[in-house]
Amino acid sequence: MRTVLVTGGAGFIGSALIRQMIRETDLSVVNIDCLTYAGNLESLAEIAESPRYRFEKEDICDSRAIRRVFEEHEPDAIVHLAAESHVDRSIDGPALFIQTNVIGTFTLLEAARDYWRTAPAALREHFRFHHVSTDEVYGSLPADGLFTEVTAYAPNSPYAASKAGSDHLVRSWHKTYGLPVVTTNCSNNYGPYQFPEKLVPHIILSALEGKPLPVYGDGGNVRDWLYVDDHAAALRLVLEKGEIGQVYNVGGHNEHRNIDVVHMICDLLDELRPRDDGASYREQIAFVEDRPGHDRRYAIDATKIASALGWEPRESFQTGLRKTVQWYLDNEGWWSRVRSGEYRGERLGVLG
Repeated sequence: MRTVLVTGGAGFIGSALIRQMIRETDLSVVNIDCLTYAGNLESLAEIAESPRYRFEKEDICDSRAIRRVFEEHEPDAIVHLAAESHVDRSIDGPALFIQTNVIGTFTLLEAARDYWRTAPAALREHFRFHHVSTDEVYGSLPADGLFTEVTAYAPNSPYAASKAGSDHLVRSWHKTYGLPVVTTNCSNNYGPYQFPEKLVPHIILSALEGKPLPVYGDGGNVRDWLYVDDHAAALRLVLEKGEIGQVYNVGGHNEHRNIDVVHMICDLLDELRPRDDGASYREQIAFVEDRPGHDRRYAIDATKIASALGWEPRESFQTGLRKTVQWYLDNEGWWSRVRSGEYRGERLGVLG
């Protein structure tokens, strides 16, 4: 491969992937992002001047623009990360999620199919469309068991349903038209440069600002946590070596209840940035009304990607969370500029 298109490359996972690609490979990367509220080019500052990096400010729903990007850059592959991704926002306004996640994916698939169908034989042979999805498409787990690549889909939020729809489109374009695709479904990501509406950065920043730390319901909802750089490494491996037509689940082997995650963040902040009054940040925790349709537990069985491709996460949740908390403490300039825009810290829980 020489050139890879990355959609949503100014987002959290996309920017981590691009930074890693530019630092650790000789690939050229074209970042396609329309810079919604969660897109931030500052997350790519360290590689922005690389001659192997290009940015295209385009909407994936704009068929003409996407076809131009394919024709101009002649990519060997596409990694499709662009998506509306916050469950709370999907509950408040599902239409945008259907537009971006379903119609946008359809638009990309059609542009990629036309490009691949008319490409030279050598490019046709190694081209692939890598679709990045979520474990939320599988619904909710009981206290035991794990999501596998053959778990039946049972999405419970508008966000999850929109991603499930996009997964099915990708599969059908492979089965019907022969488009060479691979799909990955990941667990909850965390790490540097994450938009502050997500649980980990929201709790870190709310704690530092002396605000209540909202925890949905009883805090017993369980998630499997994946450090973003580990996820980026998995995406690169699947892009390079994954079998066409296959799905790979990517998980961090780190299951924790939400309340325990909040406790761990508070304890790290007590150590790294103690409160002026000497009290623990745990005193700021406030339980709030649960989210509608809140899935109780997610947990991924990542055996397939480990056995087939040799991928394992490098970070435990303890090491990754410490790195994450320290990064937010060290990079107030980044997150303060993000918060000065549209985002005002209002999206994770409402005290009532």
